[in-house]
Order: sequence, then C-alpha cells, then structure tokens
Amino acid sequence: GGLLADLRRLVAGTWIMAILAWLTVIVGTWVVYPWYRAEPPEGAAVDLERYPRSYLLENPNLAAWHTFGMEWKEHVAWMSPILATAVAYVVLRYGLRLSETPEVRRAMIVLFTLAFIAAGVAGLFGAFITKAAPLL
Repeated sequence: GGLLADLRRLVAGTWIMAILAWLTVIVGTWVVYPWYRAEPPEGAAVDLERYPRSYLLENPNLAAWHTFGMEWKEHVAWMSPILATAVAYVVLRYGLRLSETPEVRRAMIVLFTLAFIAAGVAGLFGAFITKAAPLL
C-alpha cells in the first residue's frame, strides 16, 4: 500500500520534472534563442536594441552577459534535463531497492539538486540578460 504509492509518486514526479526540463531547454534553444541571436542587417545604421546579442557585444559593460551568461544558458543548462533524466531512470529501475542503498539515494539527491541548480542559474541569467537586452 503506502510505500508502493509513495514509490509511484516518486517515479511520476521525477519523470515529470525530467520531461519539463527537456521541454524548457528545447523551447529555449530552438524557439527563443534564434530571436536573441538575430543578426542586424549589413550596411545601414541599425538600432542594435532590436538585436539583443549584437547589442550586448557592442557594449563593453554588457558584453559579459553574452560571453558568460549565454554560454551558461547555451551549454551548461543542458545538464539539467540530462541529470534529471538520469535520476528518473535510476528511480524507475531500482525502485524500492533505493531504500536499501543510502549511498545511491544520496547520489540521486545530489544529481537532482545539481539539475535544479543548473536550471535555476540558467533562469537567472536569462532574466538578467533579458533585462539588459530585451528580446522584443
């Protein structure tokens, strides 16, 4: 009864979080990011505020938001769904046996925490970058 119901919720919860992490990173990478990366037209004087990446790189005080913040968002943020999926798989595969192996359970907690930290930092960088160079 109770333990199996808890396990079912744990399996469902970890998979839901992994799927949401994948959806977030995929949408960010292939839906939002192309707007950020749009190149200004050649030649004519252009308002760079309409081209966030170029706007940030043009301004030495803001360039680090792209060179560090977007690098984190582009690369490190992908660790979030990968780690969350690894945890979800282990929970599904080993189930109740996790209660007998505290070291594995702790490792899964660490991996899930790292997944949330990577996602949280990416989200913060996204908010700060959008504040410095709004997308729309």
